[in-house]
Amino acid sequence: MADKLDKIDLKILKLLQENSKITNLDLSKKIGLSPAPTLERVKKLESTGIIQSYHAVVQPISIGLNVKTFVLVSLAWQKENALNDFLAKIKGIEEITECYIITGEADFLIKIVCKDIPTYEKLLFKTLSQIDEIERLKTLMTLSTVKDVKVLPFDYQTS
Repeated sequence: MADKLDKIDLKILKLLQENSKITNLDLSKKIGLSPAPTLERVKKLESTGIIQSYHAVVQPISIGLNVKTFVLVSLAWQKENALNDFLAKIKGIEEITECYIITGEADFLIKIVCKDIPTYEKLLFKTLSQIDEIERLKTLMTLSTVKDVKVLPFDYQTS
C-alpha cells in the first residue's frame, strides 16, 4: 500500500499523526496544495483505510488510571476452540486495551490499564485467572513511561 502513496500523501500522514486537529487550511499550506485537493487526499486516505480513525490521546493518570501492566499469556491449546474462546472473552474486558499474538515464551501479550493495584489484583484473580483457556499468566508491571511516540517510524520523504 505504501508504494501507492506519493510524497504529498506521506507528508499528510506525518502531519496528521503529529496533530490530527490541524485544520484543512493549515494542512494545505504545509503541503503546498489548495484546500480542496488537500481534503480530497485526506478523504482518500481515510476511505482506503490507511487512516483508520482519529483519537484524543488522554493521559491515563489524569483520569485516575494509575496502573499499566503487560501480561504474557500462554493458552491451554489442548482445550477445544481455545483461541476463539479466549479472544471472545478478552474482548469483553475493557481494561485490556491491546492484545497481540507473539512468538517466544508466551502466545499473547496483553496491555492492561486500570485504577490501582487492588483493581489489577481483582482483575487478575477474579477475571483473567477464571478464563479456562489460559494456562499461564506472567505480569510485567510498568513503573513509568520513558517513550510513547504516536508517529510511525517511516521515511516520509520517499516517493
